[in-house]
Amino acid sequence: MTATRLPETDAGSGPSAPDRRPLADELRRIRRGLWRRAGTGRRRLRQATRREARRALATWRSSLQVRIGAITTVVAGTVVVIVSMVLFSQIRDQLLDVKRQAAIDQVQAGVVYAQNEVAGIATGDAASVRSTLDRTVNALLQRGGAAGDFDVVMVYRPANQDRTTTTRRPLYEALPRELRAAVDSGSQASKYDQVPDATGDLQSTLLVGSPVSGDAQGPDRIELYYAFPLQQEQESLSLIRSTVVISGVALTLLVVGIAVLVTRLVVDPVRRAAGTAQRLAEGQLEERMVVRGEDDLARLATSFNAMADSLQRQITQLEGLSQLQQRFTSDVSHELRTPLTTVQMAAEILHESRDEFAPHVARSAELLHTELDRFEALLTDLLEISRYDAGAAVLDSAPTDLGALVDRVVDGMTALALRHECELQVTVPAEAVLAEVDARRVERILRNLVGNAIEHGAGHPVEITLASNRSAAAVTVRDHGVGLSAGEAQHVFDRFWRADPSRVRTVGGSGLGLSISLEDARLHGGWLQVWGQPGAGAQFRLTVPLVAGEDLTSSPLPLRPVRLRRAGGPR
Repeated sequence: MTATRLPETDAGSGPSAPDRRPLADELRRIRRGLWRRAGTGRRRLRQATRREARRALATWRSSLQVRIGAITTVVAGTVVVIVSMVLFSQIRDQLLDVKRQAAIDQVQAGVVYAQNEVAGIATGDAASVRSTLDRTVNALLQRGGAAGDFDVVMVYRPANQDRTTTTRRPLYEALPRELRAAVDSGSQASKYDQVPDATGDLQSTLLVGSPVSGDAQGPDRIELYYAFPLQQEQESLSLIRSTVVISGVALTLLVVGIAVLVTRLVVDPVRRAAGTAQRLAEGQLEERMVVRGEDDLARLATSFNAMADSLQRQITQLEGLSQLQQRFTSDVSHELRTPLTTVQMAAEILHESRDEFAPHVARSAELLHTELDRFEALLTDLLEISRYDAGAAVLDSAPTDLGALVDRVVDGMTALALRHECELQVTVPAEAVLAEVDARRVERILRNLVGNAIEHGAGHPVEITLASNRSAAAVTVRDHGVGLSAGEAQHVFDRFWRADPSRVRTVGGSGLGLSISLEDARLHGGWLQVWGQPGAGAQFRLTVPLVAGEDLTSSPLPLRPVRLRRAGGPR
């Protein structure tokens, strides 16, 4: 007969291994989700803590009252805590010393009484001993004393057997060994310890023990113990502690309040002076501080008002001189227009007829024609500057393709670049860059920048780059000429300023081009900035908003050339 062996199965086993895998994966996913939630909660808590810390730090830095209040709170609180601890310690020690002295006096009186009671005790009669001990303990309890409530334990120790009489049974077992050993040695002793009360709860207690000498001879000894609960003293100390704490907090708050009040009396005039100074800086020259009293703060307000009066007079004088200068520049520029037109007409006739003159006369006619053109450009720039100074410049914005504008400027400056053997390299994006700008003013800015780069580029290529982002467009003009130092870069937009006064202008500019360009950029709400490094050339960057009137926050192009940044050159 053949037996077939069937595979063994465990009837009590759970799901098989393939069935357990989805459950384990689900548990792992749940565990990971819980960890992620816990991590997110911790991150949020840390972020909230950092925000509150930054806010508190900002308040600490910006408010003198907060700093003085916090410092006063810490100092006053520390002093009050130290004084309160010393005062409470002295009161506690004094209270316990009075209690201990009264307890010792009461124990000594009780020992004298007990000696008289046990003088004729019959040591061999247990009933007589018990009766004498009970009578003595009850009498001691009835006598009372100045130390307050107490319990009594009386121990009669013949040979190796103790006979005790006590007002509370657990009291005898709670007597410390150190105290019993001291009394057993024949001396009076005292100790503070935790002893069960009538309900079994531990209570601070003053224990005083003393031997009682009697007529018994031999090894028989009598010991008397008093237990004085310190509940009343604890209540008194708790009341004193609460009073000290409340008084300390009230005193600290009072000191802090006084400090904050005094600080406010001093800080408020300073804040008013700061506000008045800020309004003066904003142009409200009639602002003055109110003078109250005759103290130091009043003298400060008086001096501040005198300073404001002096500043107002000087600013008024400067404004008058500035208006006079602007009017003079404008009037002179306008008045020169008529004779300049006449002279230009005559010079144009001489220039057209120069072939009929002698060579030196013909050269003079050419020079006269060139310089008159330069003179006209100077008058035009002076009139433009006078309009900016008078606040009469108006922006005529319209959607403009900046790429086409850059190409137009490059085409106009190609002839000048060829004369200087300079190559103009233009980089513009494939997509059109549209911005709401005054095309005439932006073209003038770029013309001035490209002409300046050609003049100072020493024949090296001039790189012109256009880029944009969501809110702004920027054009950089980079030359590789002599460059600018940090000090020169601060004055490059000043009127009639030149890095090298001995250098001859080859472009024929008026010396006002960059100044007018800066004003044109500001009129657009944009930036005109310069970077320079001696021997490495210079780069100007014009940044304008794509929508007129919007504020700029960043520029699409870096002010410092990218290649220098990658090379790790100085910033």
